[in-house]
Amino acid sequence: MKYILSLEDIVNVTNGELICGNKETKCEDFKIDSRLIENGNVFIGINGENFDGGKAYKNAFENGAIGVIVNDYIDIDFNQIKDFVDKENPANSKCFILKVKDTTKALGEIASFKRDKSNVPVVCITGSVGKTSTKDIISSVLSTEYKVLRTEGNFNNNLGLPMTILGLKDEQVLVLEMGMNHLGEIHELSLIAKPNVAVITSVGTAHIGNLGSRDNILKAKLEILDGIQKEIVLDNGQKIEGTLVINNDNDMLHDWKDDLVFTIKDYQIDLPNCRDYSIKTIGINNDSDYMAKDIKYNENSSNYKVDKSVVEISVGGEAYVYNSLLGFAVGKIFNIDDDKIVKGIKDFVLTKNRLDIEESSKGYKIIDGTYNANYDSMLSSIDVLEKMNGKRRIIVVGDMLELGEFSEEIHTNLGKELVNKNIDIFLTVGEEIKHTADVLKENNKEVYEFTNNEMAIKRLQDILQDGDVILIKASNSMRFKEIVDAIK
Repeated sequence: MKYILSLEDIVNVTNGELICGNKETKCEDFKIDSRLIENGNVFIGINGENFDGGKAYKNAFENGAIGVIVNDYIDIDFNQIKDFVDKENPANSKCFILKVKDTTKALGEIASFKRDKSNVPVVCITGSVGKTSTKDIISSVLSTEYKVLRTEGNFNNNLGLPMTILGLKDEQVLVLEMGMNHLGEIHELSLIAKPNVAVITSVGTAHIGNLGSRDNILKAKLEILDGIQKEIVLDNGQKIEGTLVINNDNDMLHDWKDDLVFTIKDYQIDLPNCRDYSIKTIGINNDSDYMAKDIKYNENSSNYKVDKSVVEISVGGEAYVYNSLLGFAVGKIFNIDDDKIVKGIKDFVLTKNRLDIEESSKGYKIIDGTYNANYDSMLSSIDVLEKMNGKRRIIVVGDMLELGEFSEEIHTNLGKELVNKNIDIFLTVGEEIKHTADVLKENNKEVYEFTNNEMAIKRLQDILQDGDVILIKASNSMRFKEIVDAIK
């Protein structure tokens, strides 16, 4: 059911002060960047690290905004915007100005209100690795039966998630990705999104430097349950029960499911009363509700059997088998026919830069994993490299960040994993990755160490040959996209 917010709704839900404007104004499209404002949009001025967006209210009006929502400390110069608002007759103003205590909080409150007013099922995905590709697969599966609105790119934080919800128009399902760096962040997102189906792909070591332990990472991921809804009855009469879907081969999730090691109430307060949900599991090794069997890995694809279906996925590697199983499980929750689920998985398109494979003009293949990196995503990307046909397999790896005191241990463990992989040449760039290089050199591997991308590019240009396959992978701030662009 489509619900269009009124200005009165927004004033009430944010407890804001309406400076001028008509409460009956309909507010359908929202932007947080004044440069992107189009006619009829509402501008929400977010206070960022480098700029207070609320100061751009004049630019927003000039670009066509019907109203602006700004923090209450913003000093409005009415002389600059007299063509848009009437200070003397506030209720008759062409446009509105609403002041709130915190625009970021207000954004979440407005999105949560719209979510409540829309009878639309919400699927939320989190995890240490595979969030975006799992989101893409689930969206493709659900799109075989429903019109789907999904998170674009990695728009998965306290700004991106509510902005996605506010973009809901006539779509029938919302698929939302949830990211986090600290405890409490997914808790807030879950209370905004109120998922009907929650998906946890894995619990690994990403952000362990901030969280301190894998136990705390598990707690942070389980916060996705804080807003889970008991059930929803769709307009077509179908009932969807609150459900958590997990990767049962992940050690932390497997142990939590069996032992209920953590309960949310032990470390959160003021939780919603709705705590009823079922658990569905997927796996390859551990006995699960949906299991991949007879897996066949090809260079750029995989196929396997699950239940009575044969699933084909257009990306190689074990990680994508797990991600597609999660998509299969969600399709079953929505009572989609198996044939359509299989089609949705086969047809899914991976978000760019999440493991793009490109053929260079010089005859070698490049696996672009430059978007980001943690230990788990490193291993899954290496798995893809190993399964590809090539004259030589080459890897360029850089620092994995946000590991804190665990950095040396995790980079050393990566080296121990790489030693046993079918890889011919190793290039490392950065400070922390030296621990990986040390292990490789101790095992007599062909290793080249560099302190910057330029040096690595020069070496690659010297050694790359027709028929090689090269994986390039590091945390985003290492700017490894430069390397990809230089050797295409």
